[in-house]
Amino acid sequence: MDRDEVPYLPRGVRIHRDRVRDAWVLLAPERAITLDPVGHAILSELDGTRSFGQIVTALAEKYDASAEQIAQDSAGFLRALRDRRFLEVQP
Repeated sequence: MDRDEVPYLPRGVRIHRDRVRDAWVLLAPERAITLDPVGHAILSELDGTRSFGQIVTALAEKYDASAEQIAQDSAGFLRALRDRRFLEVQP
């Protein structure tokens, strides 16, 4: 994912707390993905206005971690969601 791209959840896709499973899930029409804490942290930063680079910087500061490692891990996760149509990107 390019640092200037702006990732966002498209219409109909949302993060939801599943009380039955006591877990965060990403819901889309007729589909759902259970999120681990890392996935939830990444998706919680998406607001449709900040670029991928800004999100990586925010996560690195919040978790006192390497921006390069966060960028690498986050890009792979977001790319997989994009491939499955759970995520869209503005150039």
